[in-house]
Amino acid sequence: MASCSDIEECESEIQEHFYGVYLLYCTNPKFLGRTYVGFTVNPLRRVKQHNRGSQFGGARRTSNKGPWDMVLIVHGFPNDVAALRFEWAWQHPWRSRRLAHLGISKSARRTMTFCLSVVNEMLRVGPWRRLPLTLRWLQPKYYAPLKNPLPDHMKIVKGSLRKADQPHEALAASEECSHAACWIRRIGSEGLVIPIDGTCPSCKKNVMWGQLVIANRPPKSAHDS
Repeated sequence: MASCSDIEECESEIQEHFYGVYLLYCTNPKFLGRTYVGFTVNPLRRVKQHNRGSQFGGARRTSNKGPWDMVLIVHGFPNDVAALRFEWAWQHPWRSRRLAHLGISKSARRTMTFCLSVVNEMLRVGPWRRLPLTLRWLQPKYYAPLKNPLPDHMKIVKGSLRKADQPHEALAASEECSHAACWIRRIGSEGLVIPIDGTCPSCKKNVMWGQLVIANRPPKSAHDS
């Protein structure tokens, strides 16, 4: 089994509407250094599935090759579609038109250094550079500085993922200001495109549009879970 000591967040503490794209690293001496990129709504549960095998929900490519460590996760996507598109591009950078300028070959070795260089560039190009994303190093022992800086509104953090780390509660509507309604009125009156962030016209708080979308989603129903 993989060492999950650095990512032992309680499942109940994972924020609702969480969508993340993660990087696994194989520590099995026979397959040492292999990597895998995937999508999840629950990181702890997902890494356990990978290490237990495909018969328990893990991926075929990782089955019987563990233990795997979940090195990092990119989160903050507004929905699962955005996260799944990010996952696909990270898995297939040679096929993504957003990454065509990198000239990546399909035969390139998927080392951790390679995966980090690809995700570093992905976070700097559209449409992902406009999202309120966080790159979280779940196991600090793997931490490596990125070659190129990320957009100013993105965060690079270390440590396990907990609901308390997420800023969305501070963006929830209040009696004085609903944020979203204020922005919609401003966009309608000024003809603005959807912003990355800005100051709410009513309460003067700085908010990020992507986080605002997540914060104002209705709670999941039993049918959705």
